[in-house]
Amino acid sequence: MRIVAGERRGRNLETPSGATTRPTSDRVRESIFNMLFSLGATESARVLDLYAGCGALGLEALSRGAAHCTLVEQDRRAVDCIENNIAAIGYEDRTTVVRSDVLEWIKRSPDRFDLVLVDPPYADDHWPEVLDAIDGRWLVAESSSAMPEHPQWDVVREKSYGTTVVTVLSRRNETA
Repeated sequence: MRIVAGERRGRNLETPSGATTRPTSDRVRESIFNMLFSLGATESARVLDLYAGCGALGLEALSRGAAHCTLVEQDRRAVDCIENNIAAIGYEDRTTVVRSDVLEWIKRSPDRFDLVLVDPPYADDHWPEVLDAIDGRWLVAESSSAMPEHPQWDVVREKSYGTTVVTVLSRRNETA
């Protein structure tokens, strides 16, 4: 696992051991960020990485020009891994790591984000709640199936990579 592009390109990332974390592959991350670049969604963005795992999505966003990333993860081993990766690539001043249940955290967070990266366990079926609670302009959802329609979000792009479906959504009435 490595940073695919940007200022920290090629830097290795550690991943937590065990089966509780499913890191996004380099190929899928590269595709996600190519889509986001074409939309102008990463440059100087305030990013939220939910179900952060090892932090690869959020750290990739920083490497590609995002200003700050908040990474939210519940698993203690994964949080330790995120913190190690942040230190190894030198992004301590551009990150905030939160150990919390994602739904609880987003329901109480007053912050608005430019870009929200959501990669929950595929068995997690909380999409309506997550989409209701997130305050952001762009959202990338990684799941095992197409995203359900939602009154606050429009699907901009959707692409399948084997068993992974990546959907880019924009907050309704904010695509300009």
